[in-house]
Amino acid sequence: MDSEDKQPFMSHLEELRKRLIFSAIAVGVGFAASYAFAERLFALLVAPLKAVMPEGDHLIFTNLPEMFFTYLKVSLLAGILLVAPYIFYQLWMFIAPGLYQREKKYVIPFVVASTILFVGGSLFGYFVVFPFGFKFFVGFSNEYVKALPSVKQYFSFAIKLLFAFGVVFELPVVIFFLAKMGVVTAELLKKKRKYAILLTFVLAAILTPPDVITQCMMAGPLIILYEIGILVARIAQKSREKRETEDENEALEES
Repeated sequence: MDSEDKQPFMSHLEELRKRLIFSAIAVGVGFAASYAFAERLFALLVAPLKAVMPEGDHLIFTNLPEMFFTYLKVSLLAGILLVAPYIFYQLWMFIAPGLYQREKKYVIPFVVASTILFVGGSLFGYFVVFPFGFKFFVGFSNEYVKALPSVKQYFSFAIKLLFAFGVVFELPVVIFFLAKMGVVTAELLKKKRKYAILLTFVLAAILTPPDVITQCMMAGPLIILYEIGILVARIAQKSREKRETEDENEALEES
């Protein structure tokens, strides 16, 4: 790597470092604001499980510091969700230098759409998937076996699902920018639909617990989001073609 190639690479690293620091500071502020409500936030997080557990049953913790660290983690999670728009804005600011001037106007739609989809995916997991999934697992309890979920295990399980649903719901945003860059087209997405559906179920099997109900609850919305992505790709494709036509016309006028 010569010095000319190394300089842009180092500047990109420096820019990434700056955006990560800004995001970390924002998360820290969100964490501090959320910690005052840590107990209420944890009660909200376990509410779907509590609703399906037999009356009188409780979660347990098996070592003394467990609840303290769980409250810290809950506060961190709430802090991330609280400042999610700012984090997406920092992500955009890292990407923006590589975009055309006319493409930089998408900053507000990108931040708004990314935030809505991420939070919407997490809420879908919380309000729709959690009740069905937890009822399925708790249903294995009987007179011989009793469910005694630990706080640590439940938190890890719940957070994994919430973030998984939040991330996969970003699919339309990802498709939009891939289409804007010309990597994918609406026609290509339609042609590869059957493979996408298969991949959707494979991804759902990896990200969710090993039960058919939860997997279908992730795969179903993903398929719908893929179809939305085809429409979004068509819009992005038309916008890109219009831009290319305008550039060609400008080049002809200059010549």
